[in-house]
Amino acid sequence: MPRRHFYCVIMAGGIGSRFWPLSKSSYPKQFHDILGTGRSLLQMTYDRMLRICPKENIYVVTNERYAYLVQEQIPEMGANKILSEPFMRNTAPCIAYASWKIQQMDPEAVVVVAPSDHLILKEDLFIEKIGIAIRQAKERSNLVTLGIKPNRPDTGYGYIQFREAKGVVDHRVKGVKTFTEKPDLELANKFLESGDFYWNSGIFVWSVQSIQRAFEQHLPEMYKAFADGKDHYHTEEEQGFIRKVYETCENISIDYGIMEKSRNTMVVLADFGWSDLGTWGSLYTHLPQDKQKNAVVGKNVLLYNSTLNMVHLPNDKLAIIQGLHNYIVVDSENVLLICKKEDEQRIREFVNDVKLSKGDKFV
Repeated sequence: MPRRHFYCVIMAGGIGSRFWPLSKSSYPKQFHDILGTGRSLLQMTYDRMLRICPKENIYVVTNERYAYLVQEQIPEMGANKILSEPFMRNTAPCIAYASWKIQQMDPEAVVVVAPSDHLILKEDLFIEKIGIAIRQAKERSNLVTLGIKPNRPDTGYGYIQFREAKGVVDHRVKGVKTFTEKPDLELANKFLESGDFYWNSGIFVWSVQSIQRAFEQHLPEMYKAFADGKDHYHTEEEQGFIRKVYETCENISIDYGIMEKSRNTMVVLADFGWSDLGTWGSLYTHLPQDKQKNAVVGKNVLLYNSTLNMVHLPNDKLAIIQGLHNYIVVDSENVLLICKKEDEQRIREFVNDVKLSKGDKFV
C-alpha cells in the first residue's frame, strides 16, 4: 500500500492536571519541554509521526483555545491540518471528527491515532510495531491497538488480556480477550503473574472504513452526527457544523465506546520503552538520575544530602535543596509545588482546593 495512504492523528486536547503546576489549563503539558530535550512532547510526537506518513497527512486535534499553540510549535503544519474542538468531549468524538475529515480526502486511508504526550524511548521498535499494525488493519480490516509489556503492577493503566488468533499477519498480533480499566493492586499483580495481560497504550491503527463501520455499529448517534456533515468538511461551514455537533455529542472514550465492544479488535504486543507520562512519578522513572537517585530538569539546581527527588525548575532559576528525601519539587511561573512522591495522586485534590480558594489564576 503506498505511503500516501498512511495518515496520523495526534490527540492534543487534554489538560494534564496531574502535571500541575507545570501543566495548566492555559498551557497544558503536551506543549512543554517536560523532558528537558529542547522539544515539547507534542513536537516529539510530530517528529515521530513523520517517520510513518508524509507531513501533509498529519493532523492534530486539539481544543480551539490551544490551536495557536499547535501552530506556534509546528509552524510547518497548515491551519487546515489543525482540527479545533469547541468543547472537551473525550477521545471518541475527537477520532470521529478526524476520521470523517480524512475519509473525505482519501477513502483508502489507514490511520495511526496517538496521544501527544507519550514517551517512547525505542523509536525504531515503535515504527516496526506500527508497521505490523498497519498491515493488520489494511489486510484484515481490524481495529488494532498496541499493547505494552508491563514491568510492574501499575494501577494507573488499563490492561488488555490477549489470546491467540487466526488471520494474523505476524505472530506478534493477538486477539483481544478482555479490557480492564485501572485495576486495584491485587488484581494488577495477578495480571502481571498471568503473563497474558499487557498495558493498553492508547495508540490505535485502523482504516477509515473500519473505524466508521465501528462507529455506525456501536455509537450510531455519534456516527450519524458526524456523517451529516459530509458536505461541510473542508469548507468554510466546517467549524460552525462541528460546534453544533459537539454541543450535543456524548462525552465518551474510544475505549469504552468502541474498542471494548468490538469483536474486530486485535493487539500488537510491543515493548518499546513506553510511558504515558501521566504523573511526575512516571516522569521520574524515565529521567537520568544522579548517584543519590535524584532526577533533575533545570540547569541551576544544587542538591545536598538529598535523595530520590523529582525536581523540575526553569533553567534560569537557581535552587539550593538540602536534606530533602523522596519529594516532588516543581517551580512554574507563579506556583511552587513541594509534595511527597508517595502522595502525588493528591495533586488533583490540590488543584481543586486552589480553584476554590484562589480562583483560576493559578491553575
